[in-house]
Amino acid sequence: MKVLLLNGSANKNGNTFTALSEVARQLEKNGIDSEIMQLGNKPVRGCIACGQCKVKQLGCCAFDDDICNRFVEKLNEADALIVGSPVYYGQPNGAVLAILQRAFFCGANVQNKPAAAVAICRRGGATATFQTMNMIFEMSNMPVVTSQYWNIVYGQTPGEAVQDTEGLQTMRTLANNISWLLKKIHADGNPDYPNREPWQGMNFIR
Repeated sequence: MKVLLLNGSANKNGNTFTALSEVARQLEKNGIDSEIMQLGNKPVRGCIACGQCKVKQLGCCAFDDDICNRFVEKLNEADALIVGSPVYYGQPNGAVLAILQRAFFCGANVQNKPAAAVAICRRGGATATFQTMNMIFEMSNMPVVTSQYWNIVYGQTPGEAVQDTEGLQTMRTLANNISWLLKKIHADGNPDYPNREPWQGMNFIR
C-alpha cells in the first residue's frame, strides 16, 4: 500500500514539506509506503473545459506540458492521497487547485481511495483552505480521513512549522488514521466497495 502526498508549495523545503514529511515518517512506522511529489514552481495550466480528455477517452489531460499528467500517473498507482497546500489569501495555492481539477476531471483513478487535505498558514485562512481542498474529495467517492483536529500546521519562514507541536501531532494522528483505514480496506486483498448507482446529472434550467 502506498500513499501519494502532493506538496502544493512552490517552496520545495518549506513548511508544507515539513508537515507532509511528518506524515510520511509516521506512515513508514505503520508499514505504509509513501511518496512526496513536489508541485514545483513551473507554470501550471488551468482547465479550459475543452473536453478532449472525455471525447477521446484519454485518461489524462489533453495538455501534457506541465506536471498534471505525471501527477495523474502517480495518483492512479497510489492507494490514498494527501494534498498539502500553503494558504494564499484564505485559499489553496491556485496551482494546486488547477492540478486537482484537471486530474479529477480527466478521469484519474480516485474512487474509493482515502484522501486528506493539509493546510499550512502563517496566521489565518487555514480552515477555508482545508475545506476547499476537501470538497473535491467529497464529491469523488473518496473517504475523507480525519485527525484529532483540522489538518492545519502553522509556520511562516521555512522550517518554522517544527515549532507547532500540536500541528505535527495532528499530522502523525492523520498518518495513523489513514494507515488504519488502508489496512482495513485491504485486509483480505479484495476490498468490498459499495455498489453505486449510475450518475444522474441534472441542472435546474428547463
